[in-house]
Amino acid sequence: MRILLISLVVVTISSSAVVNCFIPNAAKNVGVISRTDDREKQQCSNSALHASIPPMIIGPMIRKIKAANEKKKMPMAGQEESMNEAPGLRVGGESWKWPPVWPYDSGTFESIADVEQTLAAEKRKALANLASGGLPSGGAMAQLPSGDAPAVAEEDSTTVFDPIKFWGEEVATVTTDISSDAIDNLKSHYAFYLRDGMSVLELGAAEQSYLPENLKLERHVGVGLSRGMMDKNPSLTETFVVNLDDVEEEKGVKSETFKQLTSEPFDAIVMANTVDFLTNPREVFKSCWYLLKPGGTMIVPFTNRGAYKDTFGKAQTKMWTTYNDDQHMWVLGSFFQFSAGDGWANLRGFDISPEGAKDIDNQGPLSFLQGGKNTNMFIVQADKASQDEYISPEDPEKSFKSKMWMLPTIESRDKLLVAPRLRRAFEQIKDPDYLGKQVEYLPIIYESLIKMDQFAFTFNMQAQLAANLISDTSFCGNEEQILALKQGLGLRKASKEFWEPVGRLTGGMDIEDKINLLTYLVPRFGSGDATQEAYLDAFVNGMQPTFSYIKERCPELQEADVQLLGTELLASELLQPHQQGASPGKFASWLAAMDKEELLKILENRKCIRSDATNDLEEFREVRAELKRKEEEQQERLTKQVETAREERSLDFNPNTGTFIVVEKKE
Repeated sequence: MRILLISLVVVTISSSAVVNCFIPNAAKNVGVISRTDDREKQQCSNSALHASIPPMIIGPMIRKIKAANEKKKMPMAGQEESMNEAPGLRVGGESWKWPPVWPYDSGTFESIADVEQTLAAEKRKALANLASGGLPSGGAMAQLPSGDAPAVAEEDSTTVFDPIKFWGEEVATVTTDISSDAIDNLKSHYAFYLRDGMSVLELGAAEQSYLPENLKLERHVGVGLSRGMMDKNPSLTETFVVNLDDVEEEKGVKSETFKQLTSEPFDAIVMANTVDFLTNPREVFKSCWYLLKPGGTMIVPFTNRGAYKDTFGKAQTKMWTTYNDDQHMWVLGSFFQFSAGDGWANLRGFDISPEGAKDIDNQGPLSFLQGGKNTNMFIVQADKASQDEYISPEDPEKSFKSKMWMLPTIESRDKLLVAPRLRRAFEQIKDPDYLGKQVEYLPIIYESLIKMDQFAFTFNMQAQLAANLISDTSFCGNEEQILALKQGLGLRKASKEFWEPVGRLTGGMDIEDKINLLTYLVPRFGSGDATQEAYLDAFVNGMQPTFSYIKERCPELQEADVQLLGTELLASELLQPHQQGASPGKFASWLAAMDKEELLKILENRKCIRSDATNDLEEFREVRAELKRKEEEQQERLTKQVETAREERSLDFNPNTGTFIVVEKKE
């Protein structure tokens, strides 16, 4: 039977095989064991109950599992980077990779309580539908007799989870239990980054802050939902009850009390074991960026997903309960990325789990042999970068990016596309400081652009139009201008007096030329200037006569070129604010005096402008792509050097303990 037991472990390596050997009664219908005679069954039972699993099979298997887990936990950071950080660095600053837009749907951060409520409501609705004969005719199930119908409430009794009631009443006296060794590691981590005299904001504050005992802070503000628990915390100098789940979408936490804390920004923000309860994490992290001083650090520790299941589980989000610890670290890192982008610097992740902590995310049928405690502790943190106050002539693109860090509505992808176009505009306009102020109008433009079909009107085209509009000194994002933009884009019904004839008469133009025309037209609306309004009328009324004149002088031109040249002449002479004394009559006289060569020269110059702009952007993209390629090659070389060093060196650095250790060289 020793051979039989070994074969079961090798062939199946499943929980059922192990259970069947250790608990014979559970094996009545299992093929191999059920075919043995009574004597063999008894021998199997005795050997299972009185002997250990054969070491020649289980021993190598456990070592292999441990080796695989250790390889998985290899730090994604260089040794030099680890030397400059607290022990336990797991993910370095250059290792994070992100999608171009916020990758989560609205249900990802729904509380477990709300998820369960939704499921229960759907079940009640299904039962009600069944009881009332609401199934489609011809369905597989017949209508239940009225006497057998289940009792169903007439109205949906679903209630939304109330975090204020939960934390302030239901679990108001429940303490947060963390193992002493995990607390010691957390205190050591705080000691590495926090200094005496600092001002610290603690989010999710309760009865303990886990700060080093000898740390003397100038100010320690606690924000939480349990007044009683915060009152028990001797470290806190001020406390505020704030619901962090109550937010303004894409802007931040709604609480006025919370916003007022920005009047005295903090040196550091800590948020221990709280991120797993946030239903609007991006907005919370946006608010935190504003609450930090430039260079300040936000430290976000968290434990494994099952640490508070029995006490606070209903308040945890669906994401937290379904993702593992590695995924938690990357998702938490994305909160930094998608709240302020490059406004957060030095993003890094730590594993400060105590020695012997159990890896609960890699549990298998033999995990009971591995030992360890559920004391895992992880941290993700980043520093607030300094935002450029003015546009730097040396690196205007970097300055424009920093101006866009906290803008709502615009995705990270769009910010990357707009920045180089603003750089080019900055180099051409006469008042560069003005353009830096205009950046604030980008969100209201993108509120319209995000509704466009991205295939017909690409992200690059959207970025070009947005950059062009805010580069115009007359654009201020007023209601008339935004309405004109929507009508010009076809998002609203075109006005019969202006946009309908403009659309009809420019149907042959390339879409990029139409974008340029919108740049001319939209900022002219809403000026409150009667003369400007009259010139808009003159523009639309003068289109057909201008096109006819150009065709008469240049009959060989394509319709698209006629429309491009005609709208260019009308817009540049009638609609530009710098044109003093312009009038429809003067424009007609000026146009009549032009010959064929002059008209063709203007058209050629106009096309050259677009060509030069396209070439400049393409050249810039190539340069940036080359720089990125070199950075990736350098990072790859560094990674290989680190791997080679690990294989060949006799001295290594243990980031978990912060000490050097002697290792054996590979033969």
